[in-house]
Amino acid sequence: MDATSLLCTLLLLLSATGFALPKALPQYQSLVLTPLSKPPPIQDLLPSSQQDNEEDEYEDSDDKSALHLTLHHRDSFPSSLNQTPQSLLHLRLHRDALRAHSILTALTATLTNNTRGFSSSVVSGLSQGSGEYFTRLGVGTPPKYSYMVLDTGSDIVWLQCAPCRKCYSQTDPVFNPAASRSFSPVPCGAPLCRKLDVAGCNLRRRSCLYQVSYGDGSFTVGDFSTETLTFRGTKVADVAFGCGHDNEGLFVGAAGLLGLGRGRLSFPSQAGRRFGRRFSYCLIDRTSAASARPSSIIFGGAASPRSAVFTPMLANPKLDTFYYLGLLGISVGGSPVRGITESMFRLDSSGNGGVIIDSGTSVTRLTRPAYVALRDAFRAGTTTLKSAPEFSLFDTCYDLSGRTEVKVPTVVMHFGGGADVSLPAANYLIPVNTNGIFCFAFAGTTSGLSIIGNIQQQGFRVVFDSDGSRVGFAPRGCA
Repeated sequence: MDATSLLCTLLLLLSATGFALPKALPQYQSLVLTPLSKPPPIQDLLPSSQQDNEEDEYEDSDDKSALHLTLHHRDSFPSSLNQTPQSLLHLRLHRDALRAHSILTALTATLTNNTRGFSSSVVSGLSQGSGEYFTRLGVGTPPKYSYMVLDTGSDIVWLQCAPCRKCYSQTDPVFNPAASRSFSPVPCGAPLCRKLDVAGCNLRRRSCLYQVSYGDGSFTVGDFSTETLTFRGTKVADVAFGCGHDNEGLFVGAAGLLGLGRGRLSFPSQAGRRFGRRFSYCLIDRTSAASARPSSIIFGGAASPRSAVFTPMLANPKLDTFYYLGLLGISVGGSPVRGITESMFRLDSSGNGGVIIDSGTSVTRLTRPAYVALRDAFRAGTTTLKSAPEFSLFDTCYDLSGRTEVKVPTVVMHFGGGADVSLPAANYLIPVNTNGIFCFAFAGTTSGLSIIGNIQQQGFRVVFDSDGSRVGFAPRGCA
């Protein structure tokens, strides 16, 4: 066989994996070994640092074209201060398992159940106690500031409201709608109320009721209303949100949730005219105590950096909440992983399968055959590293104690539209204790649905452009 024939044969073999020949992908990269540590605490939540006049900090801004917010990891809250780094990681992985399970449960229920009871427009994938990143918003007029979970797997905006029939513990005082000049209940027959799948109605007050149910049986119920939200001084009026009076089994610390999903009641959809249904976030490693820059989220035109590479946003015909992407293949050590094909990640016409990107899931989960192929390819490139026992859901771990730096195979995710996302080594080989044990931060799932988690997203500015129907990735995007 001559050289030309050999090259053609190689190209044909590579095309069978579902993506084009990578362009000179590096085989190895360095991982500087940073021990597991606790994230720095949120200073303005500590009693000694409470601000006396919060509204002065959030003065009205002249820039109305974009919203810029700081994000905090939930492990930074005071409730985590007495936990060890190992116990925080165990709790995170436990929440992660609940999150992934409830996403799959909610998706299965949506695809198989045609009759829906009193519920919101989306049965969220958020699991009990989950929600990894928080931001601080002002609610009402005058604004009362509270921490809220950001969640790309939910659509409804909601928070706990007085009077509380049953509420969980939160850091800030519970919001009192009676003290806000901009609070307005939604009437039962209003178009906003009809956007809920099955709207409830308070017959005495003729006001709309909402309910959001979660995969673990938790729920929030209350008045569907409109209110003004304040983002660092920028006010967004008439946001439809749930004012929850009965909130069971949900969060500790945050006042509620800012739904960032694709559905018509999510905050990006509601604020679309003003901010173009575009937002992005950049997540800093939660253990990066020395990081000079916090995690952040931006709404509006400034959300999309020029360095971003984009892949088409796919639509699930049965469910509009989640952000689906076309994952074509994965490379390890500069070579496509044999055994991983595009068909493993395909979203079918019935709404099954596919790949979603999620802010609330930590560990990327791949359908089991794809994960096994990826894991085995990574193991083949790390034979010089000392193996360690399994840890939690991680079955590929290494004892790197006594070392300050190692070489590991590169990992590149190939998305549709030519978007190749090369992961930093710290996004897939992570510390799991303070003794130098590091694990490969992927996992398998028996479900057909794969989930790209926030560990793999760290350091990228991830752009959600619903108007352009695309998702982008900009490396080193937190600067």
